[in-house]
Amino acid sequence: MRALPVRIDAVLVQAAIAAALSFAHLHDLALAAGQDGWKAWAYPVSVDLLLVAAWRRLRSGEAKAAGWCWFIVALTASLGANVATAGLLDLNAVPDWLRILVAGWPAIAFLGGTLLAHGAIADSSAAECESAAGPVASEAPSPAPELTAAAPQSAPPSTPQVPPALVTLARKVADEHRARTGTPIDTSTLRARLGVPLPLAEAISAQLS
Repeated sequence: MRALPVRIDAVLVQAAIAAALSFAHLHDLALAAGQDGWKAWAYPVSVDLLLVAAWRRLRSGEAKAAGWCWFIVALTASLGANVATAGLLDLNAVPDWLRILVAGWPAIAFLGGTLLAHGAIADSSAAECESAAGPVASEAPSPAPELTAAAPQSAPPSTPQVPPALVTLARKVADEHRARTGTPIDTSTLRARLGVPLPLAEAISAQLS
């Protein structure tokens, strides 16, 4: 079998180098701030994961304000470590305020990651509820203008004639109302559900009783 040629993407190589440098700067800053051992290595992982979570939220197109907020927080932490370890800060004498920021970062990262994750779950749950409510709403009986228009125009206004198909639809609505509430449907409710004039609704109610 002929081996496929390997193509090196310069952009990916550049991204890998930049990520490695940023990772090392965050590790060095955490180590200088008193976070030794595995904790110093966990800080850059935490910052990068928060960046990825915020970027995914921005790409999803939902709750972009939260995505931008935590993306800027994580980016500031990454850039701050890069600048601090570039010779502008004496890593042998880290100021107290920076030690406080480094020590408090795990709580900030945990809060941001939790809000981003739970925000996505809430958004998807709302979408599922809306999609589930759609078919139910479509099953509700809708007004039948074509059946209403079929009523003879020559009938007296006080005693309108009701098409059999409209009576069947009204009976279905009345049965549904009784099953849901346990009480017979009244004329005003029947009129609202069918979208018919009041005289016609009264005539239908008379046939249902």
